[in-house]
Amino acid sequence: MSELADTGVDATRQENVTRILDSAERLFRHYGYSKTNVADIARDLEMSPANIYRFFASKTEIHQALCARMLAASYQQAQEIARLPLSASERLRRYAHAQHKMTVETMLDQEKVHEMVVVAIEREWHVIEKHIDRIDQLLAQIIREGIAAGEFAEQDPEVAARCFDASLITLCHPQIVAQCLAKQNRATPDELIEFAIRALKK
Repeated sequence: MSELADTGVDATRQENVTRILDSAERLFRHYGYSKTNVADIARDLEMSPANIYRFFASKTEIHQALCARMLAASYQQAQEIARLPLSASERLRRYAHAQHKMTVETMLDQEKVHEMVVVAIEREWHVIEKHIDRIDQLLAQIIREGIAAGEFAEQDPEVAARCFDASLITLCHPQIVAQCLAKQNRATPDELIEFAIRALKK
């Protein structure tokens, strides 16, 4: 009986956490991260700030949780592409295009979201480092399969994954993407992606 009660408590807690994060994301997107505080989130949810603090110690902690949620969506997308019954090259190609599309649409189309992401990157949160590590492991597996199929040259898959990811930084890093998007003297996403894939075959 106590286990059922604990499950109910956990479900209620998760529901409250989700409501707080949804409200915070909505307000951050509308007003901007710097102009939104915990009192605003509490007011939006018609609860007291003290109630928010039962679940999150600070606005920064709310922001970290939101950042983790956005990165989880990015990883899930990458994971789904990695599982497709396609060649390693095609999966890497689709991964890179999808990440660039997500960066442009989710993080740049809305200026307020961009501010949120920039703050997270500048603070070098562990959730971002963990995400990079998980993505590199996923890429290493694709590259490993490409090597086994004779599609890519013999090489260290982990090193190749880190290099592949780093070579496409201008497609996925929000600040760099924002700077390069409107410039004509930069390599296009297609050019960068094909260059990176060709490097794996040599």
